[in-house]
Amino acid sequence: MSGRNGASDERGRLESDPFDYRLTGRGGVIVYRGGRPVMTVGGGDAARLIDALQRADDSRVQHLLARASGNYRRGNERG
Repeated sequence: MSGRNGASDERGRLESDPFDYRLTGRGGVIVYRGGRPVMTVGGGDAARLIDALQRADDSRVQHLLARASGNYRRGNERG
């Protein structure tokens, strides 16, 4: 069972196709996957994401970026 901070990646997708990010000069976060930008987070959401990313280990970073991008599955979808 995974808690709020212990999200699961049972299929290993975050390892085989990890997210990456870059901070913008205006305080935004560009989220990448497969070398391509998938979205930009700005404003207060970006500030909260940056704070969380700075405190996270590598595994948690992947989950934070997955959630931010909307590519986060809760395990009950078929894929």
